[in-house]
Amino acid sequence: MIYPKQLGFTFPAEWHKHKAMWLSWPHKEESWPGKIMTIYPQYCQFIKEVSIGELVRIIVKDEQMAAFAKQQLMLVGADLNRIEFFEFGTNDAWCRDHGPAFLINPTTKEKAIVDWGYNAWGGKYPPFDLDDVVPTKIANHYGLDVYHPGIVMEGGSVEFNGAGTILTTTACLLNPNRNPHLNQQQIEEYLYNYYGAEQILWLGDGIVGDDTDGHIDDITRFVNQDTVVTVVEENKNDDNYHLLQENLASLKTMRLLNGKQLNIVELPMPDAVIYDDQRLPASYANFYIGNAAVVVPTFRCDKDEKALDILTGCFPDRKVIGIDSTDIIWGLGSFHCLSQQEPEM
Repeated sequence: MIYPKQLGFTFPAEWHKHKAMWLSWPHKEESWPGKIMTIYPQYCQFIKEVSIGELVRIIVKDEQMAAFAKQQLMLVGADLNRIEFFEFGTNDAWCRDHGPAFLINPTTKEKAIVDWGYNAWGGKYPPFDLDDVVPTKIANHYGLDVYHPGIVMEGGSVEFNGAGTILTTTACLLNPNRNPHLNQQQIEEYLYNYYGAEQILWLGDGIVGDDTDGHIDDITRFVNQDTVVTVVEENKNDDNYHLLQENLASLKTMRLLNGKQLNIVELPMPDAVIYDDQRLPASYANFYIGNAAVVVPTFRCDKDEKALDILTGCFPDRKVIGIDSTDIIWGLGSFHCLSQQEPEM
């Protein structure tokens, strides 16, 4: 078998120029119990801001869902000429995890897609049959080569610096509800071969309330090849305090392929967001890096501005925009979880 890496394919960093952002239109009421209608204004504002710099490609069930989506988008003044709809159908909205993992080949100028297995975070939220086949449907639509590794892997569980390094967590990738037949070394081989990587750096646990078993995109993100932002909790009595201190300590010991230490920028955690007595996984790290803007979730708290100021310093060439995610996070994810970028070739 020939792997994508052998052919020169790699998964680029999120700041690599995009052709488009892919989304799966939110329609599953069980993901936002009693609240799904409240998320559309902020969700559509997200689309509006990103579409200024790249196309937005939205997966819908049918023409009726597309018509509803267009209606909601017009309410916020989004440019529908920048938005395309695809009637592939999905079970849920979390395109970061079930969407296409686009690879690029800088030598041949080709794109390809990896279609990892998807089981809704260890079988937590069936059915997921429609979500699982989305990447192959997109590959077939565009006539792209598609690779099927045959193991479960979610986009939110891996973070890339575009120079051969992947950050991930043991809490998620080594969880027996994903690939119980594989050990850490075997999982690393899949990441090397299918993402074109050279190095895997492992953190430990994710934040409290994260039903994905610890996705990296809620805790630590690359903002350039050798710099990460990582969330820290200031309140020593908060449940997130110690686990985020452990992650910070781990980051300080890590070395990149060139031997350099990581530059570490600390990002505050928002005040706890609780709804129906449930702690939600609110984090400023769940931002989306678009061509024109970095869209950051905010949570109606006094730390919002501090987080936006820190991220503005990290992205001098992009506008950093905060959008209220207090209702969206009831679905247990935010803008990064909802989206998947398609790189320009």
